[in-house]
Amino acid sequence: MGKNTLMRKAIKMAKEAHPEWQELLPAIRGNVGLVFTQEPLQAIQPKLLESRVPASAKMGLVAPQDVLLPAQVTTLEPTKTNFFAALDIATKITRGCVEILNDVKLCTEGKKVGGSEAALLQMLDMRPFTYGLKLTTCYDEGVVFDAKLLTLTAEDVYNAFAQGIARVAGLSLALHYPSLPAFPHVIGSGFRNVLSLTFVTSHSFKQAEGFKAAASAPVAAVAAPAVVEKPVGKPAAAPVKPPPKKETSSEAEEFGDIFA
Repeated sequence: MGKNTLMRKAIKMAKEAHPEWQELLPAIRGNVGLVFTQEPLQAIQPKLLESRVPASAKMGLVAPQDVLLPAQVTTLEPTKTNFFAALDIATKITRGCVEILNDVKLCTEGKKVGGSEAALLQMLDMRPFTYGLKLTTCYDEGVVFDAKLLTLTAEDVYNAFAQGIARVAGLSLALHYPSLPAFPHVIGSGFRNVLSLTFVTSHSFKQAEGFKAAASAPVAAVAAPAVVEKPVGKPAAAPVKPPPKKETSSEAEEFGDIFA
């Protein structure tokens, strides 16, 4: 751990024997160290991350997570209310101690911790952060990659390749450029065009028979007369006939409204 200058110098001195080690130089920055292992990287990752200890919030430190101060009755004396007033935290005195009335967000992830927040958390004896190892870069058989790739599964790799193939196929179809990923879509589109011709013409072929049979089945079911089951019980009432129309006495009365 540490001594980045010596680690970089050792890697540069072995440039002729191990030129692949030069890929590690950009990763040796800041408070970093090298972990050597013969175990699979996926197996060693949880062992490195399980050892973490609580850490205090220091002024100027970038908060790795949000810090929420819950409403509570503290053990602080009333003379400490100036710290709460500086952070605009509503308080009151309860039995000689300072009581926080509402939940307050003291620190925001990705932002630096202020002096008042650090002093208040120290007085409350709160250690909201944790300190431990964090994997950043992996090296395996001459290949340097991000440590996030260790959590990938075979399904994730398959989905990534499937998305890339779908984009190539879409680009080929849009540009009318033949390619292997677009080949199934071109064949499917041509089959649909030929199949549509069999529905409007008398021509047919073996592969279209199943589609034509499935398309004609619903039509036959609709054309067949529906069988209405008669209910068992009282006979249905006879329909009421409308009253007969009155006959007019002459053609003049029948067509009177027309000539009028």
